[in-house]
Amino acid sequence: MSGVARTKGRPIAFAVERAEKIVSTVQTDEMTDSVWVWVVSKLNNCCLYFVIFYFCGMKKAITSVFVFLFVCSVFGQESRSYQFSLEDCLRFAVANSYERKSMELTGQSLETTYEQSKLQRLPNVSASLGENFSNNANGWSVSGNVGVGSSVTIYQGGNINNTIEQSRLNVERNEVQLERYDDQLAIQILQSFLTILGNQELLNYQLEVLNTSREQMKQGQVRYKVGSILESDLLLLEAQYYSDSNNVVDTRININNNLLDLKVLLSMDPTDELGIISPDTENLDNLKETLPTEEEAISLAMDYMPELRMSDYDIRIAEKSVDMARGNYFPSISANADVGMGLLSFDQNGNSQWYGKPTESVGVSMSIPIYSRGQTKANVKKSRIALEQAELDYEQSVLTVRQTVVQAYRNVVSAYNAYKVAQVRENAYSKSFSAYNLQYQYGSITTVDLLQQQNNYLNALNNYIQNKYSLVMKRKILDVYMGKPITL
Repeated sequence: MSGVARTKGRPIAFAVERAEKIVSTVQTDEMTDSVWVWVVSKLNNCCLYFVIFYFCGMKKAITSVFVFLFVCSVFGQESRSYQFSLEDCLRFAVANSYERKSMELTGQSLETTYEQSKLQRLPNVSASLGENFSNNANGWSVSGNVGVGSSVTIYQGGNINNTIEQSRLNVERNEVQLERYDDQLAIQILQSFLTILGNQELLNYQLEVLNTSREQMKQGQVRYKVGSILESDLLLLEAQYYSDSNNVVDTRININNNLLDLKVLLSMDPTDELGIISPDTENLDNLKETLPTEEEAISLAMDYMPELRMSDYDIRIAEKSVDMARGNYFPSISANADVGMGLLSFDQNGNSQWYGKPTESVGVSMSIPIYSRGQTKANVKKSRIALEQAELDYEQSVLTVRQTVVQAYRNVVSAYNAYKVAQVRENAYSKSFSAYNLQYQYGSITTVDLLQQQNNYLNALNNYIQNKYSLVMKRKILDVYMGKPITL
């Protein structure tokens, strides 16, 4: 639409009629024969635009003045929609985690340090260039010099090799630290993902119960009118219906909050739409069938757990620190070479000559530590203490890992047993509730008996869903400890 448009042969009603099809509010001022049309349009689910149309009435024509006001942009970017399985969530998180990217930058810095440390074996080379202007009894003169020098460390108590090796270990340790971060992030995402699945499954059951409660309430109203039940029974049925309705609302709110928590773990914009692809979780017996023995689980975890490998790297890095401290007891040997000569000089009369002849020098120097006020001895002692501390930390890590894996393994066994019991109870109470509901329709039982059985079923259902996803979570956490990928 252009800024100003004209229509002929049609009254204001034409503009209003067309506008009402696309706008939300139309206000007509009969006194001035003009119309205000307010439009609130939502674009791309992220930007709000307010549009105002003003139609001015005239005798032979209608002048339409279009005013477009961009009031605000809520989020400034178009929201996106995702449908993720657990595997998709893990990949997205690894690719977008800001903390992980920061750790990767730390790794790049360590790699740069490692590459630079290897160059310490090579000699350095430098050049010098000088130009002098002088004034004496003979007048002004210009002269200069140029030179090239190089030096290289031949021996430094093994510190160059030890520095290179320590830098390499730091790079490898950072890679293991990334693995540990990925595992911790995967466990957090797994817990959040399964919480959403559990609430979604609970919501489906609650909707079925809500439909049943609605039908019970309708039947109760009919039976109350004919005098089959008391008013107190009808009130109980209505209270149960509204209680079930509230349960549905609460569960939906919990799901939305769970999705927001998952978005935080995924480093996803909170305005993006995230849907969960539910895996097949009907038969969980395979989780027990594929469970290794406790000793096998411990063995796999001891070979994989990043905490143990990081502690091992800490010991090896501390050993290199001891070697570097001890290297200061030994002399250091370096060699150097220099070549230089004077530049062409000019006097005030323009006469020129080469200033001096090329000079060359080669030398070897040795620095022998004799007494450093106990500094070297103290550094060696402190580095050995740090090594002993690293060894203690490793032993503690071994014990912690074993305890963690054993506890996780036994949690899986316990969760499986609880799941099987809850499965049987849920199935029994489901059938019992269906039978009670049928009996109530024929008037064989009271309203109190029906609602009591319905609450028993809901409690058994909640317990079943909790134990079901608790088993999945604990089994998959054990897989993480054993170095196996997480799949549902």
